[in-house]
This record gives sequence, C-alpha cells and structure tokens, in this order.
Amino acid sequence: MIALLGLVLGVVAGVFLHPTVPPELAPYLPIAVVAALDALAGAARAVLDGVFDHRVFVVSFGSNVLVAAFIVFLGDQLGVGSQLSTAVVVVLGIRIFSNAAAIRRRLFRA
Repeated sequence: MIALLGLVLGVVAGVFLHPTVPPELAPYLPIAVVAALDALAGAARAVLDGVFDHRVFVVSFGSNVLVAAFIVFLGDQLGVGSQLSTAVVVVLGIRIFSNAAAIRRRLFRA
C-alpha cells in the first residue's frame, strides 16, 4: 500500500512540478525507466509467486538502473552509445515480457 501511495504522489508531483532533465543526462533517462520497469515486473511476479522480499526488490531496482546507466555511459565513452542503449533496451525488454508472460500464466492459468 505504501508503494502505491508513493507512486501516486510521484505522478502527481511530476504533473504539477514539471521537472526537467539536464541535457547531459537525457540519454540515460529512458534506460533508467526501462530498468526500473524490469524491476517492477520482477517484483510483481515475485508477489504472485509468494517469494517477494523488499530488500531484494530495492537492491534489484537500484542495481538495474545503475548497471544499465553504466553500460550506456560506457557506450558513450566508446562512441557506440546508441548501439549499447539498444542492447540494454532489448535485454530488459525481453525480461519484462518474460515476467509479464509468467504473471499472465499465473493470473489466468493460460
């Protein structure tokens, strides 16, 4: 319940405050969002499987975002930022869809 309240407060704050992202951090924002969505999908699956642990979720959430951002940063430094960004999105997208399929199977027995 606390997480849902935090989500609602964050969305409301974003709508009213109109935060901006500095241009030098703009390439990292989409990757961080996809990494965070991966952690959330994993958490939803863990809740349905009855194995959710808030410590694992927090570490997974933070490490996903940091590792994904580091890979994109490394790609920028090597001059292949867009290719590594695409690779990160593909890998995390596969994980998100895998978790979504597991959630669907669990909820609908299909």
